[in-house]
Amino acid sequence: MQRIVIIGGGAGGLELATQLGRKLGRRGKAEVVLIDANPTHLWKPLLHEVATGALDSGIDELNYRAHGKVHGFNFQLGRLSGLNREQREVVLAPIHDEQGELIVPQRSVSYDTLVIAIGSVTNDFGTPGAKDHCIFLDSRQQAERFHRTLLNEFLRASNSENPRNLEIAIVGAGATGVELSAELYNTAEVLSSYGLKNVSPEQLKVTLIEAGERILPALPPRISAAATRELEVLGVAVRTGTLITEANAEGFVTKDQGTIPARLKVWAAGVKAPEFMKTLGLETNRANQLIVNASLQTEDSNIFALGDCCSVMHSDGKPVPPRAQAAHQQASHLVKALRAHHQGQPLPEFVFRDKGSLVSLSRYSTVGSLMGNLTSGSMMIEGRLARIVYVSLYRLHQIALHGYWHTLLLSLVGHINKVIRPRLKLH
Repeated sequence: MQRIVIIGGGAGGLELATQLGRKLGRRGKAEVVLIDANPTHLWKPLLHEVATGALDSGIDELNYRAHGKVHGFNFQLGRLSGLNREQREVVLAPIHDEQGELIVPQRSVSYDTLVIAIGSVTNDFGTPGAKDHCIFLDSRQQAERFHRTLLNEFLRASNSENPRNLEIAIVGAGATGVELSAELYNTAEVLSSYGLKNVSPEQLKVTLIEAGERILPALPPRISAAATRELEVLGVAVRTGTLITEANAEGFVTKDQGTIPARLKVWAAGVKAPEFMKTLGLETNRANQLIVNASLQTEDSNIFALGDCCSVMHSDGKPVPPRAQAAHQQASHLVKALRAHHQGQPLPEFVFRDKGSLVSLSRYSTVGSLMGNLTSGSMMIEGRLARIVYVSLYRLHQIALHGYWHTLLLSLVGHINKVIRPRLKLH
């Protein structure tokens, strides 16, 4: 029996494991194994909501092992540390507990076909002090760390006789930076309504920093302009054309030797694949991404890649953007490609279809474009319609994992939780 091993349980990797488990694993046509360094999955575009407390990760997370039991694949907890292409084995690092004691020793997992879907991490571009003084939002653990720090700052202000404004600076005005900026004001407003003294949106000073000429550079200029207006109404100081050269305990230093004071500092500028991708013996680019062909196949015919950790060219000659919708489409493509690969048939080519992009400004607004390059232009939407479409993107991810009826129940539970639970996670 063929063994298909998938490394990485992000949006693309988990959707692929789920679909292959249903089509091949349940029927005994292949053994499907998913490996991830964490026991649970949380949709990465939601991390900014975890960071501000708008989302309780304990409720929305998905357990890989339980999900695999239902959908026909096996799960192994582990972190990729090496690759033996001759023996067709992946090497998983040992697992230790919080006291440093060994739980699981280093081990190898054999494969017939390997899919690498490790995703990406934030790219600090080697900026001095960024790793020491900034919080990144690459994982649930990092988002929860920011949430705890944020609550502590608000609590400190609430119990201070002379509270000062809470200064937060965010480097990178892509979707994560923009959405986090807006969500912070919602957090301050909700905490104020719960009775925290000296806490209000007016006492929150958020600076959004972008090296380019406008925020949301991947989206059309008119959407960028609309988002800028909305953020400035909230109170966000939007600074474009600002290059950061250093991060320190007081804030950020700009290229022109100016300073941006900040007690909390977030780095959300750019993405790259993890550094160890360069050690696997496969071709990578400057962002550590695996170079794949039009079928998402690396130079090794038995190894494929999808999502942010790989680089594949769009029909216009540009790389497919590292977005959740690209990983979703690549997962669906690989279901067909891997079946063709096992049957010795020609592999279909991946074609990315840009459905547009949406950015949520918390409960205040949502802006974006639909259709992308499927038409001669794109249709700009905002407000309630845009919010409905934005929420539907997460529902589509859930449908891919659970099916329509299960997703309908999850949606119902979500609405019930909004009624019976606090509007914000307060711990």
